[in-house]
Amino acid sequence: MSPSAAPDSDGLPTPRRHFAIGVLLLTLVLVVLDSAIANIALPSIAASFHAHAGDTVWVVSSYQLAVLIALLPCGALGEMLGPRRVYLWGVALFTLASAACAFAPSLPVLIIARFVQGLGGGAVMALATMNLRFAVPHRLIGTIIGVNAMTIAIASAAGPGIAGAILAVAHWPWLFAVNVPLGILVLLCGGLLAHTKGIARRFDIAALIANILMFALFFSGAERLAKDPVTGGLLIAGSVVALISLLWLERRNPTPLVPTDLFAAPAFRVAVIASVCCFTGQMLSYIALPFYLQYRLHMTPTQAGLYMMPWPAAVALIAPISGRLANRIRTGWLCAAGAALLATGLLIVGLPPANGPMFLVGTVIAGLGFGLFQTPNNRILLLSAPKHRSGAAGAMQGTARLTGQTFGAISMTLVFGTVSLGGAPTLALLLAAGFAGIAALISLARIRFEVVA
Repeated sequence: MSPSAAPDSDGLPTPRRHFAIGVLLLTLVLVVLDSAIANIALPSIAASFHAHAGDTVWVVSSYQLAVLIALLPCGALGEMLGPRRVYLWGVALFTLASAACAFAPSLPVLIIARFVQGLGGGAVMALATMNLRFAVPHRLIGTIIGVNAMTIAIASAAGPGIAGAILAVAHWPWLFAVNVPLGILVLLCGGLLAHTKGIARRFDIAALIANILMFALFFSGAERLAKDPVTGGLLIAGSVVALISLLWLERRNPTPLVPTDLFAAPAFRVAVIASVCCFTGQMLSYIALPFYLQYRLHMTPTQAGLYMMPWPAAVALIAPISGRLANRIRTGWLCAAGAALLATGLLIVGLPPANGPMFLVGTVIAGLGFGLFQTPNNRILLLSAPKHRSGAAGAMQGTARLTGQTFGAISMTLVFGTVSLGGAPTLALLLAAGFAGIAALISLARIRFEVVA
């Protein structure tokens, strides 16, 4: 067999491999852009439906909650039925829900459609890395994960600008309508992905219900924690009970929904914990930075938006380089260096003297550090799992990211509740630097596992 006709076990043959990667990256851009542009549309949606601004937040929250709920079950379904099939089901659901969003006659219908859209997005996020792993040979995994991170960073950075451009010439439903032709294109090209058979595994409906309750209670509790600490705390406690119940229900399952079998591998366990810490710091800083720019540096919203762009631009620059470095340098050193750079950049921004040039220097360093951390960390998380468990690994990667971002949002809410608006951004940035520093220390701990390996 010639190298160009390599079997699926070591990637797809070229040029099919390149087309498959293009399809997967296009879908990720679609999902990431949709998350980024929805925030910009909230004022227009509120005006269109004559709704309270606070109610429109559920247009964003319902999507995030659905993604959280869908990640682990979709990872399991991908392993059972084949990653390509479930991935394309997710794309189809996302596309249909996008059309429903565009034609939604009321805010409640829009919120429900966004929830369904999030279920489809969760399938895409859970199984993107599994499909990539079957599309490319082992030697290119680090590089393609770097390209993947670069694509997501560019889409995140471009989202607000694209949303602004669409809203300048069209009404907000077009923000969702543009997903439809792109989704159809992905479905038409879906046959290019690797046709991988599923494996026999048990899927427990009771475990699925416990998973839904776990994330729904946690998300609802996090939303209420600042305004009603007692109710919020009880809901979060309920989510912990649901997690314990889920683990008990699947205690004898060799491939559980929450991949406790994968957590037995030190490298996987460390990668997940470090990812949660890093994304907690990232979300803290992402929420704090606009307030920092407008209240401490006295910038206009337009200026603040421009000053926020260097971070994702730096991530997009370093991510593919980090992917290549991950093939040559130990993951522990790379991740520790990246998290340390992230912490350093946040300290430069958060500590006086405060001025525009120092802010730019700090955010560029933070973005470089974040990109340097993410690519090798995601690579080792994925490669620590057997190939047939890539669905669970990809789902856990997304769960770690969203869990960290939720913790960051909760932390920022608590900061706003205890510190004046003038001092809250600075404290949040210092806390974010602290979480990044913890991620660096955790990453250093994995070096001894790599030495043993």
